Amino acid sequence: MGELAVPADAYFGVQSTRSLHNFQISPLRLPPEQITALANIKLACAKANMELGFLSARKGNAIVKAAREVAGGALRGEFPLDIFQAGSGTSSNMNVNEVLANRAAELLGGRRGDRGRVHPNDDVNMGQSTNNVFPSSIRAASLPLLLALIERAKAFRKTLLLNAKKFDRILKSGRTHLQDAVPVRMGQVFSAWAYAMEKDIERLQSKVRYIAELGVGGNAVGTGINTHPAFRRLIIKHLNAETGQRFTVTRNGIEATHSTNDMADLSAALNTLAVDTARICNDLRLMASGPQTGLNEVVLPAVEPGSSIMPGKINPSICEAVNMACLKVMGNHQTITLAAASAQLELNVTMPVTGYCVIESLKILAAGIAHLDTKCVAGIKVNREVCERYALISPSLATFLNPVIGYDRAAAVVKRALAGNKTVPQVVMEEKLLTKAELDKLLDPKRLTSPNLPSRRKGAR
Repeated sequence: MGELAVPADAYFGVQSTRSLHNFQISPLRLPPEQITALANIKLACAKANMELGFLSARKGNAIVKAAREVAGGALRGEFPLDIFQAGSGTSSNMNVNEVLANRAAELLGGRRGDRGRVHPNDDVNMGQSTNNVFPSSIRAASLPLLLALIERAKAFRKTLLLNAKKFDRILKSGRTHLQDAVPVRMGQVFSAWAYAMEKDIERLQSKVRYIAELGVGGNAVGTGINTHPAFRRLIIKHLNAETGQRFTVTRNGIEATHSTNDMADLSAALNTLAVDTARICNDLRLMASGPQTGLNEVVLPAVEPGSSIMPGKINPSICEAVNMACLKVMGNHQTITLAAASAQLELNVTMPVTGYCVIESLKILAAGIAHLDTKCVAGIKVNREVCERYALISPSLATFLNPVIGYDRAAAVVKRALAGNKTVPQVVMEEKLLTKAELDKLLDPKRLTSPNLPSRRKGAR
């Protein structure tokens, strides 16, 4: 393709430079977690090739040292390529190969660009192809992020359960269609959210097994051409030793090369978690609305002034920020799903954008849930008097009279309560439909929200 000038102080080489010229579409770059994963994979491959006798210890150890430096955060400015590049990620794979080769050459006493000392293709990329290295790096980057997200969701669930217990005796009006409905306990609301988180955690945990399967060593189409039969197993052995993770060799290298469905499956679980998280945010915003003209059932911790012009205004800022993070995860899921469906024959050629979106979703969802947990939900206060007043003035409270006095009488009670701006219990007492003891028993928060129905009074029609 002809000669091309490479910056003298760069660790990347001519192929990276060519890619810089070819792909200038966006400011989006490979996530740092994926650069670390690529470096660790190159390290593991170098160790495997040394163990098999294909790579000299001198070269191999220099590559290992260079890879450790990059995995530790060094030379991050040497990975400037746009994620919108050739769909297998060849540009970024070669970017890493060139940086590691040049740094390894330096460590051996040579200079950058000395391909005779350490070659980016023949040495750093020995036994590898972008087609298996790049998707493996997405998985290797995603696995620790997934495990961290699971722990973050568990912590959030614990906070929700603590609030469920704390607020269990507080009665509030239920609402369906945004209209008054039968009462629930505030504790039950938090308990329902906690159960949603429990199911989300189980969904995420079910993805770990498949995300941990790596196709590295499969080469061009996943068959492992030009590699030793033990190469894949040795790569995984050294990668696990380096990272402390539990990666496994894929059961089918061809599937691992042509499919990103495991990423789409993980993204679906992330999307569902985002839906549940956004729903909690939206409910909290409604319940905190006011304080004078809204529901004002809960008070969220104040984190900043809510307006540049209205003094004293406090907004549900944390919920709004987390909502936006959830929307981004949902948008990423659409991209990841379409990317998975775009696979053709033996290769999916949408890997860079898939990896970017999956890794971004894992990170912002974990951070968003942490913010919602520690900066909002953990410090929620409930306006008990407001909640209980809404529950008592709601005409839906008459639903509990149905088994006691009958539907028609209960409907008449509601009509009179609305006409006289009274509560249902007030009308019941005025008309002596129940004794105070009977009414108090009926209105007990636990009884009101129990599936067990009271017995119909004798003589009720």
